[in-house]
Amino acid sequence: MSTTLLVTGAAGFIGSNFVRYWHSSHPGDRVVGLDSLTYAGLRENLADVLDGSGGLVSLVHGDIRDRELVESLLREHRVDTVVNFAAESHNSLAILRPGDFFSTNVMGVQSLLEAARTVGVGRFHQISTCEVYGDLDLADPGAFTEDSPYLPRTPYNAAKAGGDHAVRAYGYTYDVPVTITNCSNNYGPYQFPEKVIPLFVTRALQGQELPLYASTKNRREWLHVLDHCRAVEAVLQGGRVGETYHVGSGVEADIETIADTILAELGLPGSLKTIVPDRPSHDRRYLLDSSKLRTELGWAPEIEFTDGMRSTIAWFRDNEAWWRPLIGRSPVQETAWK
Repeated sequence: MSTTLLVTGAAGFIGSNFVRYWHSSHPGDRVVGLDSLTYAGLRENLADVLDGSGGLVSLVHGDIRDRELVESLLREHRVDTVVNFAAESHNSLAILRPGDFFSTNVMGVQSLLEAARTVGVGRFHQISTCEVYGDLDLADPGAFTEDSPYLPRTPYNAAKAGGDHAVRAYGYTYDVPVTITNCSNNYGPYQFPEKVIPLFVTRALQGQELPLYASTKNRREWLHVLDHCRAVEAVLQGGRVGETYHVGSGVEADIETIADTILAELGLPGSLKTIVPDRPSHDRRYLLDSSKLRTELGWAPEIEFTDGMRSTIAWFRDNEAWWRPLIGRSPVQETAWK
């Protein structure tokens, strides 16, 4: 039986990959995308699947804070499932514009939940992040579990945590059928070139220096975006209502390793690396225990990190027409911290 999804943040990096993945894997389902089309949300990200005549994939320009609009979409399209990718997500920009992040990531989520509660949906799924837990010491042998306390350290992290709390509250108080996934750092095609991997690749392709934060050994867990899409699919199809599931690869790499990998793949010298000051509250390390998702739902990442990096670098190398117009559009420069 076919279903209809409302995917918010559908024109962003992860959202557009999810829409494309779902359309390919569930060709009979309808996907209605909603996106405010900020500097990082691009209609072009969905150009290959978008049907302007109201077909199986459509895109509405709008804000999740517009409850009247969201309610009308839920009713008009008889939406079964809401998947919320919509978020302000760049940690550096959050330091400069914290109000934008709390407005979208907390109050926007609450408005979206209220629309879902009013109209009624079969599932409300919230896309969250490992960063709500704070950070780990570089020598810590452990990982964050679904029971770890939220200890956010930056405005972005705190805003995402607030949205997650709203989701759980609506589940407990109003019986909205909610689920949450916390994911590790994503990478892959269509990622806006303000995030570290596309930033480094696009700068390297232009022969420019790669700005490494001074804490070059801080580590992140890296997950290919398509593996993330498969995880969300698994939770929507088999996840227990009210539960949270971690989505992580278990593969960690520091920023210098990322830079070296990119330069080596492109045949460029290490002299392109340069050191810039750390941004405030620069988290040291994130690592998720994803055993619950793997055990309960049988998910496992399919894209090995080396292969994923190679294919991602190749995608940016082959799609300069996509990223070249975006250079300079980000409101923050990573070399600005003093």
